[in-house]
Amino acid sequence: MKTSIIALSMAAALAASTAASAVGRLVDLGVYDRTAEQELPVYRYQGRYYVAGQPGHRYQIHLRNIEGERVLSVISVDGVNAISGDTADWSQTGYVLGAYTSTDIRGWRKSLSQVADFVFADAAQSYATHTGRPNNVGVIGVAVFRARPLPRAILPMAPEAASGAQKAAESAAASPLPPPPAPASVTAVVPPVRTLDATGPLGTGHGPREESSVSYTDFKRSSATPDDVVTLYYDTRERLIAQGVIPSPGVPQPGLPEPFPGHFVPDPQ
Repeated sequence: MKTSIIALSMAAALAASTAASAVGRLVDLGVYDRTAEQELPVYRYQGRYYVAGQPGHRYQIHLRNIEGERVLSVISVDGVNAISGDTADWSQTGYVLGAYTSTDIRGWRKSLSQVADFVFADAAQSYATHTGRPNNVGVIGVAVFRARPLPRAILPMAPEAASGAQKAAESAAASPLPPPPAPASVTAVVPPVRTLDATGPLGTGHGPREESSVSYTDFKRSSATPDDVVTLYYDTRERLIAQGVIPSPGVPQPGLPEPFPGHFVPDPQ
């Protein structure tokens, strides 16, 4: 059994929004720019999803469970587990979301009550680079697991046996469980995010700490491999325009038919 973390501040439903999300089969993944106070639009290009970040801006990852059951979401930012700080792997700890609920993940988890803010930074100033793992900077990933199905219902027992079983269950429930181990952490000296280079590739820095409370819960995965993986790439707007992900302003895109190219019906040639 893997010990996982559940976010306490969950919304029962996500408000309607015109911004797109990177849509998976089990969860929707989005990014909210906390500095600009706006949801970042998601661009789909050659089968991949992208968002444009602004260097120096704080951001948060928004997850919405679109399943009618609990799911475990293992969060990777720049190839690093956002809870433990280990190089991201599917088998690691994550956040548990209840059916049809959503939550915001604001940073690298430092304890059950604090995170260090996610900050768009030059790749050289990213947390992954400062901990010796620069190869996967510029991507957010969520590995999603369904819960193992509950066992089948058992036929009713005789009244005497049922009474004894109920007393045993009540006694077990009253016994406190030992506290789960604290999440692992990477020992690294991470300097504060400095003035950023807006021309280089973008990464995620290790920002100031803030309050963000969670608690432990148990979750049994239905399988050892994820039921879905959602991937969202990010970079500066200028670099995404140069790569063709975002259309250049004022430049018409070839190959797209116009619905109203004229005003009246001409005679045929």
